[in-house]
Amino acid sequence: MKKWYVLLLLAGWCTALTAQVKIKEDPLITRMVETYINGNKAKASVEGWRVQLLATTDRQRLESVKQSFQYRYPSIPIDWVHSSPYYQLRAGAFTTKLEALRLKYILEREYTGIYLVKDDKIKPEELVGSY
Repeated sequence: MKKWYVLLLLAGWCTALTAQVKIKEDPLITRMVETYINGNKAKASVEGWRVQLLATTDRQRLESVKQSFQYRYPSIPIDWVHSSPYYQLRAGAFTTKLEALRLKYILEREYTGIYLVKDDKIKPEELVGSY
């Protein structure tokens, strides 16, 4: 019976402590935080990392490699970028380099010469979980 009474007293004491905490924030800080939040909401893309599988001038080769990759790894997004004269095939979309390195390690068994590229045009819905 005493244990319950002590627990109730502790719970009441903890509640009383949390009720006493008041934060006084300068209005300038509040405006700065709101500006930061609104600026991030307005962004349509985020910075991140992708694994570049191929860079070629042959569009047919690009399409062939893309199709075989999609067949083997249907859950990993893949896209290509045309930077004249090269077509660059890129897989995945990660927020950190470490996550992208993990995919690179997995793919190195099948693809040669792959490397990581920084991309600042990643849509948030493209971001991949871990593998």
